[in-house]
Amino acid sequence: MCGIVGAAARHDIVGALLEGLQRLEYRGYDSCGLAVLDGGAIRRLRTTERVADLRAQAAGLQAGTGICHTRWATHGAPATHNAHPMLSGDAVALVHNGIIENHEELRAQLQAGGYSFDSQTDTEVIAHLVHSVYRGDLFAAVREAVRRLRGAYAIAVLHAAEPGVVVGARAGSPLVLGAGDGGHYIASDALALAGSAQRVAWLEEGDIVRIAPDGAQVVDAAQQPVQRAWHPLGAYGGATELGPYRHYMQKEIFEQPRAVADTLEGIGALDASLFGDGDGALAQARRVLILACGTSYYAGSVARHWIESLARIPVDVEVASEYRTRDSVPDADTLVVAVSQSGETADTLAALRHARALGMTRQLAICNVAGSAMMRECGLQFLTHAGVEIGVASTKAFTTQLVALALLALTLAGQRGRLDAQQQAEQLQGLRHLPAALQAALATEPQIMAWAEAFTRKPNALFLGRGMHYPIAQEGALKLKEISYIHAEAYPAGELKHGPLALVTDEMPVVVVAPNDALLDKLKSNLQEVRARGGELYVMTDAGTAIESSAGVHVIRLPEHYALLSPIVHVVPLQLLAYHTAVARGTDVDKPRNLAKSVTVE
Repeated sequence: MCGIVGAAARHDIVGALLEGLQRLEYRGYDSCGLAVLDGGAIRRLRTTERVADLRAQAAGLQAGTGICHTRWATHGAPATHNAHPMLSGDAVALVHNGIIENHEELRAQLQAGGYSFDSQTDTEVIAHLVHSVYRGDLFAAVREAVRRLRGAYAIAVLHAAEPGVVVGARAGSPLVLGAGDGGHYIASDALALAGSAQRVAWLEEGDIVRIAPDGAQVVDAAQQPVQRAWHPLGAYGGATELGPYRHYMQKEIFEQPRAVADTLEGIGALDASLFGDGDGALAQARRVLILACGTSYYAGSVARHWIESLARIPVDVEVASEYRTRDSVPDADTLVVAVSQSGETADTLAALRHARALGMTRQLAICNVAGSAMMRECGLQFLTHAGVEIGVASTKAFTTQLVALALLALTLAGQRGRLDAQQQAEQLQGLRHLPAALQAALATEPQIMAWAEAFTRKPNALFLGRGMHYPIAQEGALKLKEISYIHAEAYPAGELKHGPLALVTDEMPVVVVAPNDALLDKLKSNLQEVRARGGELYVMTDAGTAIESSAGVHVIRLPEHYALLSPIVHVVPLQLLAYHTAVARGTDVDKPRNLAKSVTVE
């Protein structure tokens, strides 16, 4: 969600701060700001426009110490007076990701102590709190202040009396430490530090860090000095280049064949070592619980079909925000699978910890970010290789999650004797064919563009699927509503006559995922129900279905039926449909309103 970048260096860091902030624009934001130490005084700039406007304001500004931020509004409307950095007097500047749950109590205490507030944010409370306990050492003041905070936060703070120093702290929101020539950095995402830092260290829960040009100090949650492992900062440069594409989302849709190939690279056999399992946790599991949010939840819903049919293990798929707030029945023999693009999704992390507290300690993270909290917390891990995903609406992260979950289903089936070595080899070969299959799906783009022209004039859309393709229909509807703002809903096709059919008119486009599987004949009956009510059908099918275009029936046909892996291929045209409809409607495709890329608040 919100983005943080901070720096303390022997050279000018204003350009690096703004470049890092631009790299974080993909997370979604509604205001941004910058604070630097300029001649011993704090200079603050803020705007409710894009980072480009902040860059224009900062023209000619130079400083060696600074912090900056992109804000996604929680407490207080998107307005300049609520934009970060927040100041306390002329001494403290602070930026913050997360939510402080006891901010009202702290606000009352600070007001009683003479502090006045200029914003509606919980963040201003932290700035005044740090100011109130400052006694000449910013590192010590932040350590004292965070003891009084309840909630989730990542913060970066500077003080006018301490040039060359920035202090950061994290609890529940990510923060990464970076080191480069002549300076040190902190950021909410390592991507922000590309080009400035050569190596990074992921801070752990409760860590507090002091950075200066010549070094960094870290204390843990017990406020004991610790060393966090340094890692080379990967090559992110090309990820932020659009190349021939109009938007990052389009670029990322077309990167899916490569992302899937990268995720499968080096996999020669299906065994538990793929998931770092050396203790038999997968083999011992009697149930599977998948925890996820949004698009990742739909990946988990597809996996439920795969795991139950292949491995014959019962699977529950839970919306993470719901799971942790209900009175569930724990089972210590459950394999808990957390699925997240960022590995920092607050609801999924909280659900994972809740499951662990209930005694379900066999936990597997499927994630796209190696150093994320989720990967560090789980004993088992599978790293997808989607690469940096900048568009808020997830595409290549979703398909690589499906690949990882397919590998898990096949591994569990092999362990239980449900698939012999020959069958496993055949399934693995099918996975290796996916990049070519995805290229064939991408080739439907011209036909999809014609569909999109019709969708731009519609206020609503209905998506239908059956079996393991129902979650793909859900994902298609989610993509359309996320970026085009067309109201879209998905239903299992068999439920059509139990309510949604009342909505079907010639103004309601109905998108149907109709592969050539065992449910096709039943699905064809559902198509007839739509046509009988004057509904306009848009059918995504494949070889051998005998579904043909006719009046009111528009068909796009993929050249093969992809069997078990069909959901991975059929989602691609739905992504393209959402993308081209949004482009035709003129919406902000990569940064849709009210949404954020990495949802790090609950």
